[in-house]
Amino acid sequence: MKTLVISSLLLTTALTISSCKKGCTDPTAINYDEKAKKDNNTCQYDEGYTIPTTYSFMDVSGNSTVSYSGQTERLDQLSEMVVLMKTGTSTVLDAQVLKDMFSNENGNGNGNFSFTSTKQLKDKCFTIDQGLFETFMDDLAAASVDNANTASDGVAGTLSSGTSTYLFDENGVEHVQVIEKGLMGAVFFNQALNVYFGSGKMDVDNTTAVDPLIGKYYTTMEHHFDEAFGYFGVDTNFPTVVPNRFWGKYCNNQDVLLNSNADMMNCFLKGRAAITGAELADRDQAILEIRREWEEISAYQAMAYIDGAIANFGTDDAKFLHELSEAYAFAWNLRYAPVETRRMDPTAHAELMAQFPTNFWSITLADLNNIKNTIDSNY
Repeated sequence: MKTLVISSLLLTTALTISSCKKGCTDPTAINYDEKAKKDNNTCQYDEGYTIPTTYSFMDVSGNSTVSYSGQTERLDQLSEMVVLMKTGTSTVLDAQVLKDMFSNENGNGNGNFSFTSTKQLKDKCFTIDQGLFETFMDDLAAASVDNANTASDGVAGTLSSGTSTYLFDENGVEHVQVIEKGLMGAVFFNQALNVYFGSGKMDVDNTTAVDPLIGKYYTTMEHHFDEAFGYFGVDTNFPTVVPNRFWGKYCNNQDVLLNSNADMMNCFLKGRAAITGAELADRDQAILEIRREWEEISAYQAMAYIDGAIANFGTDDAKFLHELSEAYAFAWNLRYAPVETRRMDPTAHAELMAQFPTNFWSITLADLNNIKNTIDSNY
């Protein structure tokens, strides 16, 4: 995996000049080029198993062994929550409705989802995070009561930029972004990287199909790996098709700097193929690389939004506070990075988050640059 640290125009130029050689940058490949600075997707492997070009795996009888419908349902639940939350710019939201969707009451969000499901977002969060997100929902609903106000320091309300209107609380926080991006970390990121890629889900049976009689042709290990892929939230032929939501969207946003589209998909494909081929060392290497890259995507997206806040500082309060709220959430998500690969320990991460003031209106350009430099120095 590659990590470009861009701290100044001079350094950017130097990196551009010295990083022009392309080739295979994966040391495990048989055509690894130690002089290559940027991967050009030409790596070749001698694994003894076949890696497909799309996330499609079958047993010897041609039955699909891929299944992650539960993860797709949770992504869809969050999508519908976001649609509802964004209506708070013009209607008064009911916090209990959001909480019912969060816990998926009665299998349909208490009538607020367009589909039924046995899955929920709430029970996939840590207990402390469950309460935190419900508090955010209370704050969002309270701000929506004042949506006719023009938001200002100490006053909840809305602000517009171009055709976009955003709802902020009295501290300038856009809770729609904090809830959406925060759940991307607390559920999707954490569940994939810590739970499904953890030993409890990976050190399991990989020899027997779970239940072919009801269409479960996959082994338990294969299924768990698929569920991690499901939380990444991309199409089976990503990056040919790029999603417009959640981690797949932001992976694509950071692709120019990180080559993240190919890196993530190639590792998901290789890791899953390695499981089918019973080459668990290759599976573990793929998991390691996915963990590193996914964390980098969150860090680089946080820095990108800090750049956006800086660009709009003092000229467009709506965009400034909107991007700052998103930056806060992506920086917050770094706390869920697996201990095996994380770049910031809990103390360092707490120090990073302490650089964000409670009142976003009070943040200075120096604060913004310090936050970015803190992330930059670790990534």
